[in-house]
Amino acid sequence: MSKRKEIALVAAGILAGIAVSGPATQAAASLMANASSQRFYVNEQCIPLEAYEINGNNYVKLRDIGQVVDFGITYDAKANAVIIHPDRPYEMEVAAPASANPASQTSISALSTNPDGSINVPQDGSRYVPQVGDVIRCDNGTNYAITDVSRYDKNYFADAPVGPLPEPTCDWSQFDQPELPKAEVRRFNDSDGDYIFIRNLYETLRMLYNLYNAMGEDEWIMQSGTPRMRGDGTPWVHIHLTLPNELVGTPFWPWREEAIPEALHSCPGGDYYLEAWDVFKNGRFLRTEYHLR
Repeated sequence: MSKRKEIALVAAGILAGIAVSGPATQAAASLMANASSQRFYVNEQCIPLEAYEINGNNYVKLRDIGQVVDFGITYDAKANAVIIHPDRPYEMEVAAPASANPASQTSISALSTNPDGSINVPQDGSRYVPQVGDVIRCDNGTNYAITDVSRYDKNYFADAPVGPLPEPTCDWSQFDQPELPKAEVRRFNDSDGDYIFIRNLYETLRMLYNLYNAMGEDEWIMQSGTPRMRGDGTPWVHIHLTLPNELVGTPFWPWREEAIPEALHSCPGGDYYLEAWDVFKNGRFLRTEYHLR
């Protein structure tokens, strides 16, 4: 085990010990958490870490330390245990769609915050439901205050709630597995108002999972239970979770579950571009747009 891994693991153990030691009054005081203003360095290089000062100590996520120092972290859901692998390299935790837990699909993300209290939207595909008073950190470094969410989660102007993410009706792992893009927060100001567009990864996954299920049901794509392949051995259907600038998608809202299967069955094969955006104007939520090309 490398020396820096030893140091990181010892430090993590010390912090864990502080968190569980002391009398009840100390435990009560530890509930007061503030964003830490201190900087963190590894080999004289400043690194960004989300840290909180609790009872005079800095607390950071063990997974963040693992990523910086490069040791493995896994979670055993059945044993409810976090496992540290000092001699393994760090690997990003990505849930496999085919074995996704329905309960986790509908969970609301624990948001990270900045020292000024602004919110960073989740980057892992978990669901973020904005609240009045939320201040969103935009990609250009500015903050955007949410003032009205009366339209949010009100069926997206539909007749019924969209519900949880789809369950697999086939083996999703046999299809193209695109990486989640960055959950951008784009801000625009014009004579009409002050807008932000938040890339909604949770709803993008809804589009992806619907596409997977539609592919599994398409007789042209599936041949003897396996997906059709191109002559070069690559999947016949290539999936992208962003639209390049040169392509213009036709957005639709509210969500229509039949929209993606209809598009696939009308022209199976080729490249499919999917993305979803939450649109706000002057602090007010307007709609979630679904883009398909």
